[in-house]
Amino acid sequence: MFKFLEPNRIFSITSRAPKYVLVLFVIVLTIGLIESLILSPEDYKQGHSVRIMYVHVPAAWITLGIFSTITLLSIFGYIFKLRNFFLISKSFAPSGFIFNLIALVTGSIWGKPTWGTWWAWDARITSMLILALFYLIYLLAWRIYENKDQVYKITSIITILGIINVPITKYSVDWWNTLHQPASINILSKSSIHSSMLFPLIIMTAAFALFSVLIFLMKYNTELIKIKNKGLDRL
Repeated sequence: MFKFLEPNRIFSITSRAPKYVLVLFVIVLTIGLIESLILSPEDYKQGHSVRIMYVHVPAAWITLGIFSTITLLSIFGYIFKLRNFFLISKSFAPSGFIFNLIALVTGSIWGKPTWGTWWAWDARITSMLILALFYLIYLLAWRIYENKDQVYKITSIITILGIINVPITKYSVDWWNTLHQPASINILSKSSIHSSMLFPLIIMTAAFALFSVLIFLMKYNTELIKIKNKGLDRL
């Protein structure tokens, strides 16, 4: 019933995937850079500094998306005793942490010409920093604890606590008076951002998502090789 969870079967699929994902990533990233750096207009207030948005915003979206994903996988993995879900979560976490740092750094760079300061204890900035700490604690837990049952339980608790911060990060600009402007992109209603800026934003988000998948596949394949070297037939 669970033959699809056999390391050899999984590795036969995931080992071939990175090269295709890499090619697709390069193509999408190239289109995204052309759109965001050359074709998209400068902002009438911020000038060319607004182009940082095409890195900052997608990085923030990917950060929130990955943490939400590893939380769901950890919960289902713990409830149904599916070790592969924890392995997927563990493999996704590094890219989420990387994009969290990118979001914080680019936000700081963007904040200097926009707000006149590199850092402010703004609600969204602070919540993103807290999320980065949850990512870091999650990654450290996998290194500190050797007992699998123990690390599964601890990482699940970390993600459950951390997921509370995700909606706070998303809706902080609506709930409190912050330096950030209200959301310009809405799925359920018309977005206030112009299509000439929205299109490159979507393309760059797709490129970052592909890069996340690429990092995940490399990490996941490494974990599968470790399992195969231990002589285990099942996850």
